Amino acid sequence: MCILDQQGTIVGERHFLHGGAGLAELGDWLLSVAGTVTAVAVGIEVPHGPVRVVDSLIDRCFVVHAINPKQLDRLRDRFSVAGAKDDRRDSYVLADGVGTDRRLFRRLHVADPRLVELRAWSRLAEELTEERVRLGNRVHHELWRYYPQMTKLTDDIAATWFLELWTIAQTPAKARQLRKDT
Repeated sequence: MCILDQQGTIVGERHFLHGGAGLAELGDWLLSVAGTVTAVAVGIEVPHGPVRVVDSLIDRCFVVHAINPKQLDRLRDRFSVAGAKDDRRDSYVLADGVGTDRRLFRRLHVADPRLVELRAWSRLAEELTEERVRLGNRVHHELWRYYPQMTKLTDDIAATWFLELWTIAQTPAKARQLRKDT
């Protein structure tokens, strides 16, 4: 994140983690430097990926503007002809662009409450899918260590039928005691 004053001078630069605590810290920092949300215009490259960042800023009443990556690439040429993508430079370019070329940016607004709810459910589904994969990988690793036969049954270790089977046959010794039809 880069904050510029009205003359284009850097007032502050910081890096924030993507997550609840990092986003709260971002909003607090912006307020501490600017004093009020009305004094801040935030620029962000097309908000399809960092939805949580945009939602967090809009929820705190910041004005957020999005720009197309191609346009940002052209604005980047003002400051460096190298063309290499650099997050620090991009944050500066976005801040400068919002100040000088706001017409190129699209202002993002709070949407219909149903869309806000849909986005929240969509984010939750994405997070739960990531968590399922993460936990499935952990289970696979543990099974591989002491019960590798189980890992050969399926690629989807988190499948309900597999977890039920594992509950019945928790170890190779227990599996040997079971009948095939069980």
